[in-house]
Amino acid sequence: MRLVSFERNGSATLGVREGDQLRVIGDETMESLVARGVDLADYVRSHASQERVSAASVKLLPPLQRPPKILCVGLNFADHTQESNYEQPTYPTLFFRVATSLIAHDEPMIRPRVTDSDGLDFEGEIAVVIGKGGRHISKDTALSHVAGYSVFNDGSVREYQFKTPQWTVGKNFDGTGAFGPDLVTADELPPGVKGLRLETRLNGEVVQSASTDQMVFDVASLISTISEAITLEPGDVIVSGTPSGIGWARSPRLLMKAGDVCEVTVEQIGTLRNVIEDEVAA
Repeated sequence: MRLVSFERNGSATLGVREGDQLRVIGDETMESLVARGVDLADYVRSHASQERVSAASVKLLPPLQRPPKILCVGLNFADHTQESNYEQPTYPTLFFRVATSLIAHDEPMIRPRVTDSDGLDFEGEIAVVIGKGGRHISKDTALSHVAGYSVFNDGSVREYQFKTPQWTVGKNFDGTGAFGPDLVTADELPPGVKGLRLETRLNGEVVQSASTDQMVFDVASLISTISEAITLEPGDVIVSGTPSGIGWARSPRLLMKAGDVCEVTVEQIGTLRNVIEDEVAA
């Protein structure tokens, strides 16, 4: 099942994708449904209307607009760790994103107006949406805590990322965290999204391509490890890491500029597309 959040009459509306159409479900948000522990498939069956709208005619929103937490995983593909000149960590490298950085599919990704940066880098990733929370979740049961998966582009302002040992600022500029377009329920995908191809394209050129089998810490391991320390809540998002090919590691560097088109595709999940725009002075 492919659930889509979109704007209608000035508020968030939930729909289910049926080809190029969205079947209207209602105005309860994905965050609310997941927080209530609702079985998404059952909810859709009981609440779906007969009304359909063209997916191309509506403004899409991130699948969840204000997740309780957005936990990002760095250095989770060994080839990316190598190109970044780090030793491969034996424990997941975690950092947080904030909800104000999120943008939707087809919404502009913003190249920030700061003097200390030449550009914006791409990082194609898979987003894991938690459906059932908990603490000290075992690896064996971890995948039962997943509501679904989506696509993420962890847009990074590298100069600010490396101003300090903590990466937070460079990963949290407004308008740099692209998320969507669909949330695909876990039952429609291989367990833990094993064996899926993740690919990033910049202006049509493939710049990242890897299998999820290459992740150092798989989805179940991430959920279990994070929950040793942090209570996972329904609606939390885990952004699970990017493979090699980032622009910052290239020579010459390949950083995104206004007018560029960045697309991230994950097999069986979908394609997230954003055009880069320069931040406009207030």
